[in-house]
Amino acid sequence: MIHKQLHQALEDIAEQLLQEAGHAVPEELSVVIEHPAKDRHGEYSTNLAMKLVRVLKQNPLTIANEIKARLVDHPHLAGWFGRIEVAAPGFVNLFIHWEHWIANSHRQNAFQPENDRKKVLIEHTSINPNKSAHIGHLRNSCIGDTLARMLKRMGHQVEVHNYIDDLGNQLADTVVGVLRTSIQQQHSRFGDFCWDVYAEINRKYREQPELEQERANVLHHLELGHNNIAWLGTLVAEQIVREHLEDMRQFGIDYDVLVWESSIVREGFWQETFERLQKTDLFRQESEGKLTGCWVLKQMAEEVDPAGQTEFHSDKVLVRSNGILTYTAKDIAYHMWKFGLLDKQFRYQPFCDGVWSTHSQGVEQDIGRADMVVNVIDHRQEYPQQMVKQALQALGYDKQAAQLHHVSYGVVSLSRATAESLGVDTSDGRSSYPMSGRQGIGIKVADLVAHMEAVIEAKRSQHEGLDSRSIAAAAIRYYLLRFHLQTEVVFDLEQATEVSGNTGVYLMYSYARACSILDKGGSLTDTAMNDIAELAAYPVAEGLAPQEYAVLKQLAYWPETLEEVVAGLAPNVLCTYLYELASLFNHFYATCEILKADEGVKQFRLWLAGRYRDTMHDGLSILGLPTPNRM
Repeated sequence: MIHKQLHQALEDIAEQLLQEAGHAVPEELSVVIEHPAKDRHGEYSTNLAMKLVRVLKQNPLTIANEIKARLVDHPHLAGWFGRIEVAAPGFVNLFIHWEHWIANSHRQNAFQPENDRKKVLIEHTSINPNKSAHIGHLRNSCIGDTLARMLKRMGHQVEVHNYIDDLGNQLADTVVGVLRTSIQQQHSRFGDFCWDVYAEINRKYREQPELEQERANVLHHLELGHNNIAWLGTLVAEQIVREHLEDMRQFGIDYDVLVWESSIVREGFWQETFERLQKTDLFRQESEGKLTGCWVLKQMAEEVDPAGQTEFHSDKVLVRSNGILTYTAKDIAYHMWKFGLLDKQFRYQPFCDGVWSTHSQGVEQDIGRADMVVNVIDHRQEYPQQMVKQALQALGYDKQAAQLHHVSYGVVSLSRATAESLGVDTSDGRSSYPMSGRQGIGIKVADLVAHMEAVIEAKRSQHEGLDSRSIAAAAIRYYLLRFHLQTEVVFDLEQATEVSGNTGVYLMYSYARACSILDKGGSLTDTAMNDIAELAAYPVAEGLAPQEYAVLKQLAYWPETLEEVVAGLAPNVLCTYLYELASLFNHFYATCEILKADEGVKQFRLWLAGRYRDTMHDGLSILGLPTPNRM
């Protein structure tokens, strides 16, 4: 990979220059490589010379020329750059040797990074099993599934978990609602019925606060298990989870394991974790103050709540004074198991379609024992995630704590127009409105897919290739992935159903266009793919059109982009890259003859279309979007 080899070469040269001048390499020195905005400055540029000025006490142009001379002779870069130039005030600009790149492009396209293969456990979705899933849940699932695809692409063994909180307040509320409300309207799915039940029982709580005592009673019975209420809770939760899995499956989202919170409690995971925590200095039972009787995990150092979270406490309660475990306590025990740090193990039984589920009467499976754990949870859970990491550190598991990653993301709210269409009072004029399960405000995943399918169907002029529902699911998935993770997505129904511009539909059409070109190229395509030597000579003999060069340059950046995307766990960066690549290819297609071009030009342009198709196939597959030959 050019970028990685260049980075290593620059690090080597910086170290050589500093050592020759009698200096150690400063810790703050970092090699930065950029893509110049203007083509005349090449494909790569570095300001390393200017960073070394303060230490070497030389003119930056002098240092830049020395860097250039050493780059020319560096063994890692043999053949990759046609020329290297120095520009004021001290930049080193590098120009790819395109003939060499084309001749070796098969190695670039088959890029597999050289990294340690790990077992990575990704937890995502984890929706409360008390009603139908909405678009906020779907953003979590799309992010998590894309991260799983990324890490698999990098060669890691990936195991996807979906944590089911079947002992929480939300399920208890739905159970109380089933018993104490009367919903008369028709529903096509049980989860939709529970959506209305949940909103109705929360309305009754406001009118009859004494009803909330029933929630506490139900929670107690759910935790005890093996009673009427517990069985009712199990039936409700299992049916809703099945519907959640159906919702996600149409987006290409699958799971390996369902981990039920009740299993963590009943298998004794917390008890073993509790006994270990008791031996540390940071976990103790309070004997005075408002937390008297609570078991708390003390902070390692004084911290201030950076996000202003109302539930932040300098010491985190894990066991309340009445003996009831907090969510964080169960999560700590769960993560001890994830890393294979507990003596106890789950047992499993099949749930549906190849998904295993924790169950006391099940069989043993080789599940868990991860080297790295990734949790996809919205930014509001940042503090509890920190406490899980701190508990691992308190127990002496620093290595595992360092491999615990919280992928935080912004929540999904509704635009003013969309909220108004759902009957929300928008007279206060805000730009966005939160969804609220307690008030029954939100867009269900199933309703969104049906709406988007109708929009796609109405806009299609042809009905070959992918069906409208598959296109709709892909369009929604891309819409939720293209935002920066920390961005609050203000969901607008009209904007989400667009099919032009930076959309999943645009990318899929562009991919299908390349497939069509290559299909029409027939035997010419095979020739173009095989005669690399002749192709490599083409840019020198004829010169590249600006549109050809733009596509070629973007393709050259693919391996480093993929590495950046995975290192930052950032699907939006991949979306941006693919959209830019598709836009450049479509401009190339619109301005450059391909099939009607002269023979040598035709061969090269067919090859370029083939490289574009292969790269888009790789990227779309990682994003979880279809790669249709026809739309």
